[in-house]
Amino acid sequence: MARRAEVAIIGGGIIGCATAYELARLGMTDVIVFEKNYLTAGSTGRCGAGVRQQWGLEMNVRLARGSCKILESLNEDLQYDGDIGFDQGGYLVLAFDDSQMEQFRKNVKLQNSLGTPSRTVSVDEAAEIVPHINTEPLVGATFCPEDGHADPFHTTMAYAEAARRLGVDIRTYTEVTDIEVEGDRIRGVHTDDEEFISCGMVLNAAGPYSGPVAQMAGVEIPVYSERHQILVTEPVNRYQKPMVISFQHGFYCQQTPHGSFILGLGDPSEPKGFNIETSWQFMEHVAHSVLSVLPPLADLRVVRQWSGLYNITPDAQPILGGVPGLQDYYMAVGFSGHGFMVGPMTARLMAQMMTGEDMDMDISMLDLGRFDRGELIHEPSVV
Repeated sequence: MARRAEVAIIGGGIIGCATAYELARLGMTDVIVFEKNYLTAGSTGRCGAGVRQQWGLEMNVRLARGSCKILESLNEDLQYDGDIGFDQGGYLVLAFDDSQMEQFRKNVKLQNSLGTPSRTVSVDEAAEIVPHINTEPLVGATFCPEDGHADPFHTTMAYAEAARRLGVDIRTYTEVTDIEVEGDRIRGVHTDDEEFISCGMVLNAAGPYSGPVAQMAGVEIPVYSERHQILVTEPVNRYQKPMVISFQHGFYCQQTPHGSFILGLGDPSEPKGFNIETSWQFMEHVAHSVLSVLPPLADLRVVRQWSGLYNITPDAQPILGGVPGLQDYYMAVGFSGHGFMVGPMTARLMAQMMTGEDMDMDISMLDLGRFDRGELIHEPSVV
């Protein structure tokens, strides 16, 4: 007999595991999570781990702030024996011209109205927060002490363990090869071990592979995947507490609690695809960009690099919700590099949507139909 489940979730990253937990918490315990590799093998385990509330749209501030509040008590709430490593050392967001600073002032006003304790800071104040910063090109910055970073592996494992305790079946090294649709309804999913799982509901949380997974159900979504690279330095005495980011240069830089610096940088010329190799060109590019702002990092030795995939939509905002004409097929995809930092709140909202519960916030503007309607969402604060 075919295995029967209420929900099949495709993808074992932060979105898939956290949504499975939230569904089980709401009483839907007959849930199966399929991950074709190990948990966090996709974008989650390769991300920069930052969590910031400093956005320019109400929707993104609320998603990120909600996730921060969840992370603050997640160890206790999930009864996790480990530690998700949520370190709220803050984010310092740099401004290099007056127009950028003016936008940041608007952002801070919005953030404060939603409860985020961010503030604008002068160049001198920025130097007090990060003393080794090169202040010459700066006109100001913003800072939020509640921003920070968490361990993506422990965070995902905490959700997975809690979900399992509530009855969720999490299957690693099991790939969904097809989604069976009959008329306007989901019938189930086929796996690479030749098993058919009958289910009435599917969540596509497949990260960089969300496009091919959507096609299994006959759904076309406007997403593509793109490599983003990160490097890590040797550990040194900790002298930078906050994450430093520059939208102008496209980089972010944090020092971990054990002393290594993690640096990421976007490359506008990066081709679309699933390449996750690393390159010497990246190291050269990130060095030129970051050292102009944080000169002392020139003395550090790089110990390794890695890369991961952003799953990107036309407006760099996620697609959350169902598909017109196909009942009970849901997507939480296209996070464009920000899935981990908004993952906890997104998972809670998706579970509420899928179970028909009242939702903590309105995310209807993130539906798939916005692209056909020409209602793209423009976030001014993307790195």
